[in-house]
Amino acid sequence: MKKIGLLSDTHSHWDERYVKYFTGCDEIWHVGDFGTIEIADRLREIATLRGVYGNIDGDVVRREFPEVLRFKCEEVDVLMKHIGGYPGKYDRSIMRQIYDTPPKLFISGHSHITKVMFDHRLHILHINPGAAGLYGQQPVRTLVRFVIDGEQVKDLEVIELG
Repeated sequence: MKKIGLLSDTHSHWDERYVKYFTGCDEIWHVGDFGTIEIADRLREIATLRGVYGNIDGDVVRREFPEVLRFKCEEVDVLMKHIGGYPGKYDRSIMRQIYDTPPKLFISGHSHITKVMFDHRLHILHINPGAAGLYGQQPVRTLVRFVIDGEQVKDLEVIELG
């Protein structure tokens, strides 16, 4: 069983509440638009970090994180990409991979809009954690926490930062 902290679109903004809400997580996943590598470094002080770069990330972040990340967490096949869309509107850049070999969990960011949706056609859970940073027009900054236990994704929480 692994407890996961999930965020996106920090845009170089650090909030001490990341520590509060992610302490106790086994892993933190950042879905791009870190803004600076210092955000990644600070998240690593809390837990193991996985991530992908986003469209605003520069060379330093892009050298450390891939554009697309696919991995297993427990028994769940996970696919992450910053600009990925959502069920019914997957981005063209990832659509073929999703349709050819559907993951169990697809995570994207970019929109700054928190979404948790199930793709009934492909049997994929999609999560977009919204934006954790200050940049953008999102009405509420958000983080997500959940548990992966074997093949199950459960106990999902959306945390509003205001």
